[in-house]
Amino acid sequence: METVKEARVLTGDRPTGRLHLGHYFGTLRNRVRLQEAGAELFVVVADYQVLTDRDVAERLGEHVEDLVLDHLAAGIDPSRATIFVHSAVPELNQLMLPFLSLVSVGELSRNPTVKEEIGHSRQGSTSGLMFTYPVHQAADILFCRAGLVPVGRDQLPHLEVTRTIARRFSERYGPLFPQPEALLSEAPLLLGTDGTKMSKSRGNAISLAATADETAALIRGAKTDSDRRITYDPAGRPEVSGLLDLAALCLGRSPVSVAEEIGDGGAARLKTLLTDAVNGFFAPLRRRRAELAADRDRIRAVLAEGNEAARTVAERTLAEVRTAMSMVY
Repeated sequence: METVKEARVLTGDRPTGRLHLGHYFGTLRNRVRLQEAGAELFVVVADYQVLTDRDVAERLGEHVEDLVLDHLAAGIDPSRATIFVHSAVPELNQLMLPFLSLVSVGELSRNPTVKEEIGHSRQGSTSGLMFTYPVHQAADILFCRAGLVPVGRDQLPHLEVTRTIARRFSERYGPLFPQPEALLSEAPLLLGTDGTKMSKSRGNAISLAATADETAALIRGAKTDSDRRITYDPAGRPEVSGLLDLAALCLGRSPVSVAEEIGDGGAARLKTLLTDAVNGFFAPLRRRRAELAADRDRIRAVLAEGNEAARTVAERTLAEVRTAMSMVY
């Protein structure tokens, strides 16, 4: 595997709302680390992909800017990373046509990640976009010839489609694309305030942009249990343990040691400690975010610069694909 310092990395998110603490500890912090390690980072704001599992993309412009704000506040540097919006790079979608010819309907229908996403879809019926989602992602990854793609294990089937497309293109038309490798994330699965997976759609998440008072209110309403003594037991006490996990991440400690400190202090003491830990840890990020949010023109400029840089790369790649396929007329 190529070293991170030499790597071109493709990562990104769908703009469906503000990022939350689970996103930060799960992916965003690692993106900043990759940048600092010397990787060439491409961050796609996958706006078209919002439509994969829903009929309407609501408040999309606001969500796109919020996503960029969250990345910049967390430490992504637009002078060292290319932040771009998928719909602003039409060459990506032109790449999808030859890529679709390299995979079968059967292969797409058997993709376990696609099956799961269809099961959780907010659409009345499965759209063609949802069905071809892995090929859409392949275009995102291969247009910039990314060698590393940070993914969770649930996304490995999607990356395998990308590797298959890269391999088959090389076999049919000549070597052009690398077969990207997964950079597996070992990030913890953070639970939300109701004891289930932290998610924007479930309304159980604390956003990065939340104020200290909003954070305190959300944590006060978090679900716990009736046992006064606080212990770390993810299987037996998922709600309490989820709050301990979050506190431990913010404090740089183990959840067991946090639980031992609280002891018989009960849920009230746990929530007070967690509120202080979250607000203390994220205070610098939130200050930066507020400063950046006051200059929306700067956010739009970052996107314009990133879109232009991504288009330059994509235009070159598409030209090479057409040449390889003898489609230059």
